[in-house]
Amino acid sequence: MALVGHIDETGIHIPTYPALLAELQGFFRAIFGEDVYLDADSQEGQMLAMFAMALHDANLLAQSVYNAFSPQTAQGAGLSRMVRLNGIARLPASRSTVDLTLTGQPGTVITGGVAQDVAGQKWRLPDTVVIPVGGEITVTAQAADPGAIQAAAGEVNAIATPTRGWLSVTNALAATPGVAAESDAALRTRQRVSTALPSQTVLEGIVGAVANVSGVIRLKMYENDTDEPDSNGIPSHSLALVVEGGDVADIAGAVAGKKTPGCGTYGDITLTVADRYGMPSAVRFSRPVEVPVVVEVTIAPRAGYVSPTGAAIRENLAEYFNALNIGEDVLLSKLYTPINAAEPSAGKRSFDVTGLVIARGIEAPATANLSIAYNEVVVGLADNVTVIVAEA
Repeated sequence: MALVGHIDETGIHIPTYPALLAELQGFFRAIFGEDVYLDADSQEGQMLAMFAMALHDANLLAQSVYNAFSPQTAQGAGLSRMVRLNGIARLPASRSTVDLTLTGQPGTVITGGVAQDVAGQKWRLPDTVVIPVGGEITVTAQAADPGAIQAAAGEVNAIATPTRGWLSVTNALAATPGVAAESDAALRTRQRVSTALPSQTVLEGIVGAVANVSGVIRLKMYENDTDEPDSNGIPSHSLALVVEGGDVADIAGAVAGKKTPGCGTYGDITLTVADRYGMPSAVRFSRPVEVPVVVEVTIAPRAGYVSPTGAAIRENLAEYFNALNIGEDVLLSKLYTPINAAEPSAGKRSFDVTGLVIARGIEAPATANLSIAYNEVVVGLADNVTVIVAEA
């Protein structure tokens, strides 16, 4: 066995620390005799252990360098450098954003505009906003303060910087909270999607372009290539894009830059984008409608059950719901996995699930799957999960 790793057609291979220590001990005994004492409490044994640890650390370093050349195994700064080959970069920590509908006199120019919500929090508009002929425009504002700033629908309703001709402001949808710097796992996922940017199909190209817009968290694309509206109500020969996060202008620009002529877009947000020749084009897309899910879990405790298990069940279910994609149904049978994952000791059963019902919002819970519309997304909150512990 070699003391250092090697690379072959299957990748890099390095010896384990126990294997290195055993190899060094074998060399030592070959020199000084088989009867030499090399246990951990001997000076010679400790010296060989330090040598083995140094070799192991060097092998791990070589393995890390080798893995840094693939976005699937690179970590941290190495992964950030690798994804630049795909034309993307790790997303930094972001501020909360909210889509605001501004109304005013056509032609009004709002420079450095700021809106305010009912809690007194400030929301900064783009540097310059021009009210169009229709007297109404939708823009994406950014929270003045960093962090996960919250604002429910209709709460951003005050003009903090009065401007002549700017009459009102409101938000039809809740704000998208800011997020921490993009994790390695999320960056790897986005890197896989970003490879669609130079794709041969227009649909994949649009998805890749929008996924690369700063602030986009989740998105779902639907295509209706028939001559009739489909089951989701999407018109014929149209694309329907549902995007969570990201600036509306950047999203519309990404779609306009990839969409083919004659293909319509569908959604409740409409922006006019001019091409390089100044020709205007209307781009439509939607924001996901949040659907809170209420869950009621009844469990029968067994030997070893501890009270924190109930809190773990609530957190696991909330995490599962928030990981679902836009338009993804809630399947009752899938909920048993996050529930059972709350066992304090793997492989040991401390409770039985005797009842499980779910519901959308304030509807009556039932033992049935939840159908989620194409433009809806499930929102999981631990407070919406009730764990009932049946009497033994």
